[in-house]
Amino acid sequence: MESLTPPPAKRKRSKRWGRLIGFIVMAGIAGLAGYYWFQTYYPSSEHVQPDYGGLQKPVFYRGEMLEQEALGEQDGLKLPLSFIKDKADPSILYEAASESVIITTKDKVVRLKTNALTATVNDKPQTLKFPIVKKGEDVYLPIDPVKQYYGLDIRESADTGIVLVHLQGDNVQWGKAESASSGKSVEMRREPNVKSPIVAEVQQGEEVMIWYEKDQWYYVQRKDGTVGHARKKEISLDRVETIPAQPAAQAYIPWKPTGGKVNMTWEQVVTKNPDTSKIGPMPGLNVVSPTWFHLTDGEGNLKNLADASYVTWARSNNYQVWALFSNGFDPKITTQALSTYDKRMKMIKQLLAFAQMYKIQGINIDFEDVYLKDKANLTQFVREMTPLMHEQGLVVSIDVTAKSTSENWSMFLDRAALGETVDYMMLMAYDEHWASSPVAGSVASLPWVERSLVQIMKEDKVPASKMVLGVPYYTRIWTEQTKNGKKEVSSRAVFMDTVNKIMQEKGLKPTFSAETGQNYVEYTEDGKLNRIWIEDEISMKARIELVKKYDLGGVGSWRRGYESPGIWNVIKDTLEKRP
Repeated sequence: MESLTPPPAKRKRSKRWGRLIGFIVMAGIAGLAGYYWFQTYYPSSEHVQPDYGGLQKPVFYRGEMLEQEALGEQDGLKLPLSFIKDKADPSILYEAASESVIITTKDKVVRLKTNALTATVNDKPQTLKFPIVKKGEDVYLPIDPVKQYYGLDIRESADTGIVLVHLQGDNVQWGKAESASSGKSVEMRREPNVKSPIVAEVQQGEEVMIWYEKDQWYYVQRKDGTVGHARKKEISLDRVETIPAQPAAQAYIPWKPTGGKVNMTWEQVVTKNPDTSKIGPMPGLNVVSPTWFHLTDGEGNLKNLADASYVTWARSNNYQVWALFSNGFDPKITTQALSTYDKRMKMIKQLLAFAQMYKIQGINIDFEDVYLKDKANLTQFVREMTPLMHEQGLVVSIDVTAKSTSENWSMFLDRAALGETVDYMMLMAYDEHWASSPVAGSVASLPWVERSLVQIMKEDKVPASKMVLGVPYYTRIWTEQTKNGKKEVSSRAVFMDTVNKIMQEKGLKPTFSAETGQNYVEYTEDGKLNRIWIEDEISMKARIELVKKYDLGGVGSWRRGYESPGIWNVIKDTLEKRP
């Protein structure tokens, strides 16, 4: 049988080929590994120019470039309004109708007109070095007022023209370039990897701002504004710079009565003021709010029903006078009057003049039935009005309804923004069931009142110290009858004493309704059911207890003349009694 074993010469040749193939394979693997290492880890030496998206004068905030560039240079530098609105002041306003920028602070109203070198500060002229300008749809502000009113730190590089902006209070982390090789610069790359091109060489010891960390890289910015990524191991942490904040403007401290609680009542004036000699004692009262000033047209003209003798009477009784200013509950003329700075200022100037003329101490704003589209303009009006009122020593308050889904009666009120601006916010906590309500019910049940109050303080962050609880001196007699198988409901508002007379005449005895927290009575007359949720000492005590429970700013009653005489002592004693 023939042997299958190859001869020695063939075996040697086979081993040599195997070794050669193995060597080739190993060399190939090594080559691929080297190629992979080169492609992945060998640093790119490509240098590129920073990419600013075509902007000639980029603006950076915390390492991020704005979409809009700056205009001008040095003292004539201008920043985009959109940046100020986004980062420094959401309430800054550009009013296209008058081509004006309006800044409101706690104590100032500043108006800057496009291409004009005269501004107004609290309606007084002030000269500017440079005007605001408009370029296309973009508005630009000169840096002087920007620094003055917002405390911005603005740094412009003489080398690159890049503008760096910091807000007051910002913290900036600085680092220093420290390459492992002595004398070698640190490479700043476009992306956080060594294959990304180099945008700048940072010299040893050079300071850079560090904005964030990613995958062992820092995103850094040079003083000339250039941004890029540097390896974390080549940047050492250094100092933290805090941008100084401006001294805060001296806060306006609104008047507060002895004991700390406002006890106010509204005085309804329709055509003429009441004969004050016929107004009886009102123990505990410290503020009266007569309904004197009313918007009459879309140009901002006001109707004046004020009476100097009423002020004299109020002063003799140690009452402050916070005159009410109403929009006349006319949504159309309200839209027109709020539409421009000039019309809003016209209303404000009239109120200031009236306040001086009659020597009153405050203005109570009562705007109702307002279109939802006017929400921002109403807020702006109050922002513009308040500093000027404070400058004259006047207390500013505003009446608001409970929150609901009604656009014209609730949703138009920006309670959060208004609460930041005014001294007091009067919650008109009544008309839970209003005159034409489809169902009968309490004018202001206690659970509803408390929920409405807490909702505003919680959701809109209005401080309790600013909240004044509005309470009703009236109720409604609800009449229910069935016609053609359907229940019909109607009502009429009555004074507190009217209910007492009805109960006496008809020999009725009320029962306490735990559901509403007040007394209730019903009776049948002419085949119709009459229902009354009663406003009396019981309900009033409960309301004032809410003022104490939440430590509110006080109480306001609608209105004088509807009350039972004894109710003043109920409010006074409950409000002043300490737990």
